[in-house]
Amino acid sequence: MEFESWNPVYERILADFGFDRAADERARDVIATLTDPFDLSRLSLADRRVAIAGAGPSLTGEIDRAASADAVLAASTAADRLLANGVDVDCMVTDLDKTPETARRLTERGVPVAAHAHGDNVPAVRRYVPTFEGAWVLPTTQAEPVGPVLNVGGFTDGDRAAFLADHLDAAELVFVGWDFDDPDVTPTKRRKLVWAERLLYWLERRRGERFDVLDGRREALDTAALPVD
Repeated sequence: MEFESWNPVYERILADFGFDRAADERARDVIATLTDPFDLSRLSLADRRVAIAGAGPSLTGEIDRAASADAVLAASTAADRLLANGVDVDCMVTDLDKTPETARRLTERGVPVAAHAHGDNVPAVRRYVPTFEGAWVLPTTQAEPVGPVLNVGGFTDGDRAAFLADHLDAAELVFVGWDFDDPDVTPTKRRKLVWAERLLYWLERRRGERFDVLDGRREALDTAALPVD
């Protein structure tokens, strides 16, 4: 994902939520001072079938599907649930709002953690990122990338994991633990899940793939904010 392709969508997200681009850029600059460039060869996904694990309640019933994939990218607390069920994760994708200790332990084991900095989580970035094993931290931003900080596309931890897998040339994406209609999420989280759906739809079109997690949902999506490509 080139930033020039991502930026128009990012601008729509900023407008929709009232987020401040400058705050995202400040967060990006903070994590840039705390990290080094990540060696992407340490997260080899080329030609692999990759499970993108969300943290929804359905994950419990889909553990076997995750375990059968060639690699697993876990969004936030999905990593804890998979590990508790004996499923290794190849990367945790997190904005550090939950279980940062899991992220720290994973980096100490040589498992990459894609740590995301945005305008609302600078205190967490400053507190936790320096405690991680630096060689295994992949710093990300939703603003323009600078220095060691990458922008692979994506907004929530879950869809950002999918964009990361695409960035690393995964052959196929399999979605587990995704619950767009979870009644227990907050109104803000529900709005973010709406964007996650849109972004996955955009990604599947870019890849020429159809994600089963969107089956029965495509027709109702508002895709006006997405580029035509």
